[in-house]
Amino acid sequence: MLKKINVADARLGMYIHKICGDWTNHPFWKSTFLLSEQKDLEKLKSCGLTELWIDTAKGLDLLNSEPVTTESAHTESQFCQPAPASKKTEKISLEAELLAAKKIHSKTKEAVTTMFNEARMGKAVQVEEAVVLVDEIAQSMERNSNALLNLIRLKTADEYTYLHSVAVCVLMVALGKQLGLRGEELKQIGIAGLLHDIGKMAIPPEVLNKPGKLTDKEFDVVKDHPRRGWEILKTIYQTDEPALDVCLHHHERMDGMGYPEKLSANNLTLHARMGAICDVYDAITSERCYKKGWEPAEAIKKMTAWKDGHFDETVFRAFIKTIGIYPNGTLLKLKSGRLGIVIEQSEKSVITPLVKVFFSIRANGHIPAELVDLSRSTDSIVSAENPQQWGLDLDKI
Repeated sequence: MLKKINVADARLGMYIHKICGDWTNHPFWKSTFLLSEQKDLEKLKSCGLTELWIDTAKGLDLLNSEPVTTESAHTESQFCQPAPASKKTEKISLEAELLAAKKIHSKTKEAVTTMFNEARMGKAVQVEEAVVLVDEIAQSMERNSNALLNLIRLKTADEYTYLHSVAVCVLMVALGKQLGLRGEELKQIGIAGLLHDIGKMAIPPEVLNKPGKLTDKEFDVVKDHPRRGWEILKTIYQTDEPALDVCLHHHERMDGMGYPEKLSANNLTLHARMGAICDVYDAITSERCYKKGWEPAEAIKKMTAWKDGHFDETVFRAFIKTIGIYPNGTLLKLKSGRLGIVIEQSEKSVITPLVKVFFSIRANGHIPAELVDLSRSTDSIVSAENPQQWGLDLDKI
């Protein structure tokens, strides 16, 4: 029997069927689970919500016999009154959001580092903080998605494993929003991005960080990381299907030539297709111990050539609409004879981003920085450029 109770009356052994209220107001990955841990009971009672539904057929009932609301044949949408519609998040400038985004980015990196190191040492992985951080990532992107999209490209080879996971999380949330995903599903794909590479902790460091070419045997070890990660996540309390799915299948391809299960299009979920695109884009644009990263626009061009067999075409188009043909961090040559770096995408067109101009080609030197909105300017893009060819370090711009 389903029964609505006060959160204050919850006790260990109850089976939670539905927590009343918006998922952003409680720290649980699921609304349906067996309440078996004291720490979860304490979180439930301190999260500020007042009511929930329990299933007495699957867990304990109330200690007393006071009358309560019961249901036996209601649909899921009838269990709880919907939370009042939240006020639409106000859009703010990139500059205003950057400070908050930097703090979120740093905290998320610390959380991923801790979780992955716990997995490496065979300890139980604590994911509670990460769940909260995914909410913060989604909220930051509601205010201005460009802030975090600018930060994800900043990583060193030594930090790659951890910051790659943060970047894929950000990209998954951004892509999910573009595809119209909302609420719990958007939260779950963010968690999936954060945890998709946890299986790399089962790879010996000397193989994972090898600067030279891997042997066939070493490559087989690396290719096993999706399955090892799936095994790790299966042991984590309340790991939902999107995280398990993306972890196991983010290296699968539409043509069935991926790994570990060689699944083809008909057997790949939307979440797995999203994970494959976000993982590849961040991987090929990142500096690794054995290679330099490609420039963002070059990466999009390469991925476009691969998409027929590698990626889902519809999801890939949505990805380009999310990050642009000239993603944040791209160095552009403009018709005016200036160089500038893309710092923000335009809502009007993927080919008219906001550019921070800082270099004169004619004078062969730096000029006072100027923001140029190409959607409102007579200036236009000539080409994407390689910063190394101009002797420029874009991280210092």
